[in-house]
Amino acid sequence: MSFSILCAKVAKMVKQVKKTLKKLPVMGFWAKLKKPIFVLAPMSDVTDASFRQIIAKYSRHGKKGGGPDVFWTEFVSADGLCSKGREVLLKNFSYTKGEHPIVAQIFGSKPENMKKVATLIQKLGFDGIDINMGCPDRSIEKQGAGAAMMKNPKLAQEIILATMAGAPKLPVSVKTRIGYNKDELESWIGAILETKPAVITVHARTRKELSLVPARWENVARAVKLAKGTGTLIFGNGDVKDLEDGKEKALATGADGVMLGRAVFGNPWLFDNTRNTKDITLPEKFEAMIEHTHLFEKKFAGVKNFAIMKKHYKAYANGFDGAKELRVKLMSAKNANEVEKIARKFLNKR
Repeated sequence: MSFSILCAKVAKMVKQVKKTLKKLPVMGFWAKLKKPIFVLAPMSDVTDASFRQIIAKYSRHGKKGGGPDVFWTEFVSADGLCSKGREVLLKNFSYTKGEHPIVAQIFGSKPENMKKVATLIQKLGFDGIDINMGCPDRSIEKQGAGAAMMKNPKLAQEIILATMAGAPKLPVSVKTRIGYNKDELESWIGAILETKPAVITVHARTRKELSLVPARWENVARAVKLAKGTGTLIFGNGDVKDLEDGKEKALATGADGVMLGRAVFGNPWLFDNTRNTKDITLPEKFEAMIEHTHLFEKKFAGVKNFAIMKKHYKAYANGFDGAKELRVKLMSAKNANEVEKIARKFLNKR
């Protein structure tokens, strides 16, 4: 074989490799994480900047400590971020150094706005972008976003590709369900996979089912099988009790990661792998609640209603003698100082 022919063959191989690489997802930080990956679910008016900061503090204990492998912001409207209300919404994108890696979650049905916001997110220093295509909130669906995306796979693909174009350096992921009114996992997840996202988080229920039925993790296993060889990671979501339960579900389904949501209510220690959360004392729990409340008030005074904190009090004040009576008092509190006074008075009596 002559040298010129050999060079030509090598050049052809290099060209083919480059072409293949272009088809692979942009993975960014995801490629560096040890599997199974445990992440914090984005929950509107729950995993805001104040609660994430509390979780970062109480779930991390040095290099050997716990904490979620990845933080997620609560979802933010791309259309809103392109409007006059942008400055207020940007408060949902505030984060601290202790929350890296952190993914900004957005929703929308206009590709041009998704692209603009993706560029903004990249400039703000986030590690990744996630697109919500599973939220069943009717106000979100009326905008053609959230779970409504499952009705329009072509638009969903355009949304994902526009987001990728707006932030070419960041990995883009999608959080969704297995279908709208019925199980359409193969066709729906298949359509998403065509766009080469870094991660697809599969909430193992349909939109119609909401959270009224148990999550069926066999559907996560189906998604894993479907994504094999694409380079896209599959995460499971739904009814995960704790890290141990998450490990079992990941092992059983082959999922690359697990997203934990409702289990974090009243339990910022959920991701701490150095402690058994059952051993958390009541004074510890109340100190976290008090700190969380003051932080919420400091960050969101005049922006978010203080009543948002009440859903957290239901979880913090639960499972001990006098909890019901204490919750009633906490629910009537109008500010952080009142909450602290009520909580400390209760502890002193004990």
